[in-house]
Amino acid sequence: MNATATPQPAAHAKNKRKLVGRVVSSKMQKSVTVSVERLVRHPAYGKFIRRTTTIMAHDEEGTCREGDTVAIVECRPISKRKAWRVVEIVERAPVESEA
Repeated sequence: MNATATPQPAAHAKNKRKLVGRVVSSKMQKSVTVSVERLVRHPAYGKFIRRTTTIMAHDEEGTCREGDTVAIVECRPISKRKAWRVVEIVERAPVESEA
């Protein structure tokens, strides 16, 4: 082994799943509920069907609002239902003004 070689990042860090979804609920502290859509082909008819999965994600700063599009990545279990973490806010939801 070469002593001058730079250390490589851990192999498990590359295998983290990254998903993009829309924030459905942000009423919790440091947590958001993200809805992720995917297209699945119907086995008999071949038509593509839209399926949604809701995932609890950790939002350390608490900056996400409902309607934001966020990127989440898999991480170690943080709580019973939370094993994902918000990496970035891809698109902000428009702010609704109360008139």
